[in-house]
Amino acid sequence: MKNPSRSSWVARPRMRAAAIAALLVGIFVFDTGTNLEIAGAVFYVVVILLAIGLLSTRGVVALAAFCVLLTLVSFALTPSGARGAGLANSAISIAAIGITAYLGVKRAAAEAAAYEARSQLVRMARMTNLGAFTASIAHEVNQPLAAVVTSANASLRWLDQDPPNLDRARRSVDRIIADANRASAVIARLRGLARREPPRRERINLNEVIAEAVTLARQELGRNGISLQLDLATDVPPVLADRIQMQQVLGNLLLNAIEAMEAVPVARRGLEVRSFQEGSGRVAFAVEDSGVGLPAEMQAHLFEAFWTTKPGGMGMGLAICQSIVESHGGHIAAAPRLRGGAVFQVSLPAEEVRHERA
Repeated sequence: MKNPSRSSWVARPRMRAAAIAALLVGIFVFDTGTNLEIAGAVFYVVVILLAIGLLSTRGVVALAAFCVLLTLVSFALTPSGARGAGLANSAISIAAIGITAYLGVKRAAAEAAAYEARSQLVRMARMTNLGAFTASIAHEVNQPLAAVVTSANASLRWLDQDPPNLDRARRSVDRIIADANRASAVIARLRGLARREPPRRERINLNEVIAEAVTLARQELGRNGISLQLDLATDVPPVLADRIQMQQVLGNLLLNAIEAMEAVPVARRGLEVRSFQEGSGRVAFAVEDSGVGLPAEMQAHLFEAFWTTKPGGMGMGLAICQSIVESHGGHIAAAPRLRGGAVFQVSLPAEEVRHERA
């Protein structure tokens, strides 16, 4: 624990300046009034130490020179004692004053350089965070916007039929509205993240969130000829989580799975989404695809920001997923699928576990 009186002392430059002046006078009187065999001038090092941080580098050097001058004047004015011993003591005191001033100035310069380096790091961190935040917005909003374009094109096709298929067109418009609202919600969540607002956690059924995310991705699954299998456990307890953020995680994982199967023949494209209970009061869901899989060299970098194997990717999707999941006290992991492809699994604490810890 810090001493409050010392903190107050350091924080008041006037008190330090007055103490320096008083010490200068006191040490000069003591050194002049005692025998030459007593090296009273060595106490000027205390004056130098007090001046570091209060005076500039030139000020400290000037003060050290003044202390040396006082030492010589005291030596000349001291009436008693052996001159040889006094000369040796004066030389030792002057050396101590010079060394203390030199080391003090070097330390002050090092602290100033360290402070400047820290300031530069803070500025760089802010710029990096700004870049990451901008990339996050671009990445997260791109999904619902792409879905809006797809649904709009589908709506035009239904309207161009003869006669127009109004029911199908109306459903496409409904999907456009839902995706636009989802984009707005994503932006609101990202703005809250930038302001360090806590997630809007509520009691949610993970199976319902999975069903919503799959519904949003179903058209893209159909367009790519991907068969979907849902295996949702009926006994999954609720979790306390931000619904929109959980949809972001699932949306990212589904989109990554769809893209991973682009190089696979259509007949082999399959996606499975499962939910289940884990031990120790945890709930999990997994997204399994039959895509190109996860080579060993990829697994170490999967969740790193700005790392990607996609030609047009930004490398933010899985990093965002990891950040969201971990902010909910969960864990996300990836592994190769035994039959080819990849498995991404998210584990979250069940709501009752959170209540017990609260």
